[in-house]
Amino acid sequence: MSVVALTRLSQRNLLDWYDEHKRDLPWRSTNDPWAILLSEILLQQTQVSRGIIYWRRMIETFPTIQSMADSTVDTVLKAWEGAGYYSRARRLHALSQTVMLPSADGGFDGSLPSSYPALLSLPGIGPYTAAAVASIAFGQPFACVDGNIKRVMARQEEMVDPSAREVQVWADEYLIQRRPGDWNQALMELGATVCTPQKPRCHRCPVQSSCKGKNTPTAYPKATKTKVKEVTLWTCVEFDRLGNPIISQRPQDGLFGGLWGPQLNEGQVPNPSEEQRFVGIVEHKLSHRSMTVHVFTSTRASSQRGHNPLDVAMSVLDQKVINLIRANEHVIPPHEKK
Repeated sequence: MSVVALTRLSQRNLLDWYDEHKRDLPWRSTNDPWAILLSEILLQQTQVSRGIIYWRRMIETFPTIQSMADSTVDTVLKAWEGAGYYSRARRLHALSQTVMLPSADGGFDGSLPSSYPALLSLPGIGPYTAAAVASIAFGQPFACVDGNIKRVMARQEEMVDPSAREVQVWADEYLIQRRPGDWNQALMELGATVCTPQKPRCHRCPVQSSCKGKNTPTAYPKATKTKVKEVTLWTCVEFDRLGNPIISQRPQDGLFGGLWGPQLNEGQVPNPSEEQRFVGIVEHKLSHRSMTVHVFTSTRASSQRGHNPLDVAMSVLDQKVINLIRANEHVIPPHEKK
């Protein structure tokens, strides 16, 4: 049995609304599949306002797939710095190298593939991204399903907890074959700007007439609670005689994989001592983790050679730690001050 409402969502109304009201986003002004792919990878877990900044940085640094494939993963991580979820950057680098391989070696001869199955085979590409790139960049008829589209569907059909399959069936049935990319973006745009999680603007909705859940929209779909783990850490940052912090590159497969920073320690936070001065506390929140870092600095200059933070890729958390110490220069031994 079809999940489509008896009063069907008006495809014409939604497309007309999208054509008139869509946001002016830079990746919507290009047909370059690489630029479109970059936007989709960034927007997976980055707000659009911040995504624009990082997309421009990435496309300027890596204007082609080959330019990224020819770069080191460290260079990619540095360009990605601040965007978060750095596994995306590592997989994007792996994707670029796969695409550049000859087809005889399992690659795509330097061209991003246009088919959904081929896109899905690339590192870091899931069903949503494959459908988005296939439809937006190549005009292939594949329906996207993301959180915005799920919310629109749940409210249109008055469903508290639609399954992934039910949402996909709904999206497939409504997909406009002649404009698949625009249609997918229209649904996502509706969810992002009008049919929002809280305080939806139903009076501005171009498909309000077919919405079964419009009287109590925030009841659909059922809100899911994210479990946030609270973690207490401590670190003691040493500096060399030039004032550069002693930091190291973290393993690729761990937290902040591939990024540089001081050692983060779990367990009992030490008391200040003659060798360790307490600087302050840094709070940092990730999607599933709330981190409280007690920051110390060594009172002695290290015999090791430090690194200039501007030369390596660092997480926002590690930048906060170093900046906190810099802002409290009185805790740094005099011979280390610039």
